Amino acid sequence: MKEKIKNNRKLLKLLKHIHIKKFIVAYFIIFSVLCLGFHAYATGNVDGTVVDEEDAITNLEKDVPYTLGITVDTTNEEGTLAGTLQMLLVITVISLAPSIVVMMTSFTRIIVVFHFVRTALGTQSTPPNNVMIGLALFLTLFIMSPTLERINQEGVQPLSRGEITQEEGLEACMAPLRDFMFNNVETQDINFFLDLAELETITEISDIPNSVLIPAFMLGELRKSFIIGFLIYIPFIIIDMVVASTLMAMGMMMLPPTTISMPFKILLFIMANGWNLVIGELVKSFNY
Repeated sequence: MKEKIKNNRKLLKLLKHIHIKKFIVAYFIIFSVLCLGFHAYATGNVDGTVVDEEDAITNLEKDVPYTLGITVDTTNEEGTLAGTLQMLLVITVISLAPSIVVMMTSFTRIIVVFHFVRTALGTQSTPPNNVMIGLALFLTLFIMSPTLERINQEGVQPLSRGEITQEEGLEACMAPLRDFMFNNVETQDINFFLDLAELETITEISDIPNSVLIPAFMLGELRKSFIIGFLIYIPFIIIDMVVASTLMAMGMMMLPPTTISMPFKILLFIMANGWNLVIGELVKSFNY
């Protein structure tokens, strides 16, 4: 019985080896046939005739219907910028819009004064930054509305109708902003940046470049906003001094004066209608 089992195991091993050998032989036969067929297709030698390599290359070139190529055209039929490049320029302007709003409008003076008001009142984060920035943006839109109307009428509309070129449209859009900045900039600031840039050949206002006008305007806005902030601080400092001296006289030195003075400062600000006064004087401080 044991001998029969051994003989059966030997037969199974032989059959396995035979099947493996058959599989390997069949695999190599199929692989060689595929290689020969691919070679015949690549060289154009399907019927078994001998073809040179140069003829095979020419046959392949004939079989290719077209070649891939990428060309970039930045101009259209009229000689202006193509639509894709125009879209790129628009995206660039949109990305620089926050800087334009901060640097060339009334936003800087308004937001700095609002921060002075909040600090003088002693309220840490009231009103919140989002509220102050939103109010400053809408006040900027209110103050800059005549300038924006001029930009739309003199630059955007003619450019959209195709009456002027893009360079002329950019200059037309920039002219109202330059007029607004010239009406609110200080002469000393312009002379300061002209000296830094070593520009001594400028005789007219129109010759002043934007690289000088914009930082001069920003410097003047910071100076004016700090002057307004100083004037706002004076009444609140008086309240702090009165409260601190009262607490000292009562012997309550361990009690922080700001804890007592903050409600009185808020009450004074409300009774004086402080927000209307601050916003009204801010709007009136700009020249159009």
